[in-house]
Amino acid sequence: MKRVLIALLAVILCTHAHAADHLVLVTIDGLRWQEVFSGYDPELIQHDKYTENKARLIEQFGGKSAREKRQKLLPFIWSTIEKHGVLAGNRNKESHANVTNNWWFSYPGYNEILTGRADPNINSNEAIPNANITFLEWLQTKPRFKKNIAAFGSWGVFSAIINRERSGIFVNAGLEPAIWPQVSVRARFLNDLQGQLPVFWEDVRPDAFTYGLAKEYLIQKKPKVLYIALGETDDFAHDEQYHQHLQSAHRSDAILADLWNTLQTLEGYRDNTNLLVTVDHGRGNTAETWPHHASGPALTQYFGKKDHPHQEGIPGSNEIWIAALGPDIKHIGEASGGATLYQNQVAATALRLLGFTPSDFDKHAGPAIASILNNQKVQ
Repeated sequence: MKRVLIALLAVILCTHAHAADHLVLVTIDGLRWQEVFSGYDPELIQHDKYTENKARLIEQFGGKSAREKRQKLLPFIWSTIEKHGVLAGNRNKESHANVTNNWWFSYPGYNEILTGRADPNINSNEAIPNANITFLEWLQTKPRFKKNIAAFGSWGVFSAIINRERSGIFVNAGLEPAIWPQVSVRARFLNDLQGQLPVFWEDVRPDAFTYGLAKEYLIQKKPKVLYIALGETDDFAHDEQYHQHLQSAHRSDAILADLWNTLQTLEGYRDNTNLLVTVDHGRGNTAETWPHHASGPALTQYFGKKDHPHQEGIPGSNEIWIAALGPDIKHIGEASGGATLYQNQVAATALRLLGFTPSDFDKHAGPAIASILNNQKVQ
């Protein structure tokens, strides 16, 4: 009887040690920590150049406190994730999260997220196939994950960032239709509709299509790892449209809510999936600089001279935030204090959540964020 009890206890402990077999990573391009943790920026929402329909926005997203404002802007994040997961990066509570790359814009940030380390040679947003191996590509070599990984991005450059040709990962990005064997009727409809709409940004589509197609793939193909890269927030910011930026952030939160609810309805995913959410970079922390983001070296390269107005870079561009939810994530809620977290820790954290030793992927990558993880065994 004692042996039976010991064996049963071992099974229970192992089950608790590694609860989830699936991982979903979501990035929301250039959404600042300020809006995430405090709601809309009072200066920006009153800005004559950046914001239309001020009264309507204040009615929709306003509140007497930062907590009330952020709850209205991002209700899923501030109900479900705060209650059951972790949110890090509120610098007002001494919770810091930064990039480690020296450029502070998109391709370098996404490379850092997916590979676990900065590459100084990635210094533009050109669609150059990534020479680095992402953790997605590494997982693709494991029997359990082969042909079980997919990525959907609003920005077309993701096919290069993930190096679709070399990795063999299913990547659908930008304005291209999403096609897979026995593609669903709804996915075909979304492909057709996407081709009929005006193009608002070069090689970037609305997030509704990115998520709609990703959701269809999730339901039909059931990948073990899914990456969804939303992009509207950054494009509306570059367009200096704060009202659109806020609405896009609100829609991104609704996408997270629908995604999480969908995962809980799918057999195999319910209570068996961890969710990571983060951003590729921050952006300016003043009204003047909010539409922009770049480091000093990036601006020197852009202006072609050293005497540009932001020698140290645009303040805030290197500041990010990280959220996590799932059976292997501690119920910390909004983090206060603690060690600074870094963008290069996301890849190792994802691998730990899937039961792998991150150093087997890349011993030089940033370490997992162990403080947010329940104890786990590794494969």
